[in-house]
Amino acid sequence: MALTPLTVKRDIYADFHKDLLRNPVSDDIARKINEEAIKESIRNLLLTDRGERLFQPEVGSDIRHMLFENIGADTLVIMREKVKDTIISHEPRANLISVDVAGAIDNNSVNIRVTFNVINSQTPIDLTLTLNRVR
Repeated sequence: MALTPLTVKRDIYADFHKDLLRNPVSDDIARKINEEAIKESIRNLLLTDRGERLFQPEVGSDIRHMLFENIGADTLVIMREKVKDTIISHEPRANLISVDVAGAIDNNSVNIRVTFNVINSQTPIDLTLTLNRVR
């Protein structure tokens, strides 16, 4: 009689890798699964400006153009709200827990830390993203 494992880890969410890499074993397109797929999706949403995607002009966060504003408390609050709105509106697989935005004036960058959990899971997941000003 065959034994059945007690726990089975299933791939619930799967997305293609953003660079369309190939899996070296199966020679198929590489996938990101579960938490990594959602992290990549959130990262793509935050780095996309509104109007940048054809036929989906409402998708995006518009935080990249705010990098050239004076980094003050009010700018960081606006950026945090834009990040929250973008994730809540466009990533239904994630339950948002918190968003922290901090400006690193010496490095001309903004650090964004998003904490979320996957639907049907209680494990918190952190995503850290650094946006740099490039002149």
